[in-house]
Amino acid sequence: MRLFPLAMCDDTYGIDYRGLWEKGYRGIIFDIDNTLVEHNQPATERSVELIKKLSDMGFATAVVSNNREPRVKAFADAVGCKYVYKAGKPKAGGYIKAMKKMGTGRDDTFAVGDQLFTDIWGANNAGIKSIMVRRIASHEEIQIHFKRIPETLIVFLYKITHRIRSERELL
Repeated sequence: MRLFPLAMCDDTYGIDYRGLWEKGYRGIIFDIDNTLVEHNQPATERSVELIKKLSDMGFATAVVSNNREPRVKAFADAVGCKYVYKAGKPKAGGYIKAMKKMGTGRDDTFAVGDQLFTDIWGANNAGIKSIMVRRIASHEEIQIHFKRIPETLIVFLYKITHRIRSERELL
């Protein structure tokens, strides 16, 4: 089903990226807010180090966001990755654009995000694997907060009726 992630992980920084590299993945698309940093915050030392580590491993990286270009470009420039702004998630177009910029395809790219109705649904619409992470902080814009209510219920119901794999099991 297009709404559900292939895998779930407690946080972006705890994903086994080395294991995913060994399984043939070469591109990673990240959401920014509450996935890499708290909502509306600039790049942190931790986010810069993660993207550098991934780049050193050989991964191509991009951030895909529904935000405007000044926010997304500033973040992408600070961490050193490609970017797509005003992506229109959950539409597939932003993810497809990011894959073109990275030089990767559907079979060797995955996406990481904290929101079911934008990040995960968008990645699934683009035909790429998705990893849902817990949001970094609870303070968010009000429209996001209201989406969290049905999202929490859907994820709970899915967990009790299906087995969501950890990222270590991605094929």
